[in-house]
Amino acid sequence: MNTSGIYQNRFKALNCCILVPTYNNEGTLASVLEGLLGYTNQIIVLNDGSTDATIEILKNFDQFEVRNFKKNRGKGQVLKKGFKIAEELGYEYAITIDSDGQHYPDDLDIFLSELENRKPGDKELLLIGDRNMGSDGVPGKSATGNDFSSYWYLVVTGFQLHDTQSGYRLYPLKVMNSITFYTWKFEFEIETIVKASWRKVDVKNVPIKVLYDKENRVSHFRPFWDIVRITLLYMWFVLVSFFWIHPRNKYRDFKQKGFKKFWKEDVLKSDESSAKKATAIAVGIFVGLSPFWGIHTFLVFVLAAFLKVNKITAFLFSNISIPPFIPVILYLSFQIGSVVMGNGWDWSLKLESISSTTDVFLGLGQYILGSLILAITASILAWIVFYLLFSILNKKQIIKS
Repeated sequence: MNTSGIYQNRFKALNCCILVPTYNNEGTLASVLEGLLGYTNQIIVLNDGSTDATIEILKNFDQFEVRNFKKNRGKGQVLKKGFKIAEELGYEYAITIDSDGQHYPDDLDIFLSELENRKPGDKELLLIGDRNMGSDGVPGKSATGNDFSSYWYLVVTGFQLHDTQSGYRLYPLKVMNSITFYTWKFEFEIETIVKASWRKVDVKNVPIKVLYDKENRVSHFRPFWDIVRITLLYMWFVLVSFFWIHPRNKYRDFKQKGFKKFWKEDVLKSDESSAKKATAIAVGIFVGLSPFWGIHTFLVFVLAAFLKVNKITAFLFSNISIPPFIPVILYLSFQIGSVVMGNGWDWSLKLESISSTTDVFLGLGQYILGSLILAITASILAWIVFYLLFSILNKKQIIKS
């Protein structure tokens, strides 16, 4: 059955096009475009300064919008251009597909179906093809790199993705064109999803097939330099997310809901077990009382991500070290350190005498030791108390239901 008419109507109804960035893929480009033509003619081909027979091949596809760029600038740069071109042509969404032949045109149905299921008022949508990196035929290096990227995506956004690097995607054009992007090569695709997530876009994976044709496929991914660029990008995102994005978002949520509603909706009614909820609180208290001043926010989100517990709850309880409590925390840390080091309780030490960081540095070893013991002890006690509390509350909710 010829489905081109059906798919063409779906593309038109969704105001969606296909973006095909290409650079020196003469061996696969024609077959990729012919395959796409069976679904729609709403296609924009972006020739990123190819030096092979790409221009000659594209002359056979006058049904498409073709843009030839004289100089190769990198996938990120050409996609940025493509987003703007697509929106200028009146499209609202764009599905990007690589021209190296690894993607299957029939998977377009998955992207279109997800978009069709989006209801008015729902979050904007950004979809990434999930290539099932553990399947046969997927290069080991690709799977390892993807695992690395997926982990750090979770750390900087708080959301889990199985595949962060697939080029088969659906982008909301208005959102993409409103964001300032700074990267220009393969790391651009990481920058798009992180910044989209920070803007409350629903970024998620959809299952796709993938073919790695060793004979005809040409990849321009440079294992060393491109991984270095992605690593540096994530290092920057970690700093921005921990010292600005995460605190800002959590504060906004807390301020908007108020403590009572926040506690009820985000903590008590979460789907996590009593042990998980208690662990999140214990992590927050441990970090808040720990001697790692200046990196508390960074540390709480790393630990929460590593332990897979509620980051909002952990962050909230890490703020036990707010200014009114700091002198008390320092005082107790000094005293515990003194006792553990065999000096006993220092009755000459007054709470009001701890007034500057100089006072801390004078007894740094004693303070660090005492602070760690205080943090560990308090977090263990908090876990026990809140585990029992959540267990009781969960039983009451089950009885009521």
